[in-house]
Amino acid sequence: MNKVILFDLDGTLIDSTEAIVESFRHTLRLHGDVGDVSEEAITSQIGHTLETMFEAVGVDAARVDEHVAAYKLYYREISRQKTILLPGAIEAIREASAFARLGIVTTKTGLYSRELMEHFGVMDRFEVLIGREHVANPKPHPEPIEKALEQMRAPKRSAWMIGDTCLDIEASHRAGIESVAVSSGYDNIEQLLTLTDIIKSDVLEAVRYIAKRG
Repeated sequence: MNKVILFDLDGTLIDSTEAIVESFRHTLRLHGDVGDVSEEAITSQIGHTLETMFEAVGVDAARVDEHVAAYKLYYREISRQKTILLPGAIEAIREASAFARLGIVTTKTGLYSRELMEHFGVMDRFEVLIGREHVANPKPHPEPIEKALEQMRAPKRSAWMIGDTCLDIEASHRAGIESVAVSSGYDNIEQLLTLTDIIKSDVLEAVRYIAKRG
């Protein structure tokens, strides 16, 4: 297999919006230093690090770490019950694994991401999973992509990234690999068009597009 496909998680393969929003609101109530935050304010930041997300909703920088720790504890408890695979994800993984080597590159905590994918019974399809704790610089920095390819011993010329946000596409550009954006997640088409004109409706369409490329 000459091709490598790296997948983002949230908005690309999975929908964990309910778990993320609930965990955020639980954490903010627990610490009580920020008022009510809308779901849109939270979801507009998905794809960024938890530290960035909490600062974006008004948490003081000095207290971000304790918020992140509380969030992770709660999220781990509820994530498997309140996360679903997106439509076409199973088929996309199955079809992609027939012609490419697969990896996951996410800004989510890698440990919890692995648990989720094991829960869905698909982790065995992926050679590597790079999460937030595995890198110093998250997307849009190229480090997560470069680390995944390094662990897979795969050349950049054969690699593709599929993701739903500009963070994914920018990271791909900076890493020097090809990418396909999907409109099934958190950035809209207008945002994605600022970086690419290769946009598919979901991950299955993205995989089929890559399969046809030489």
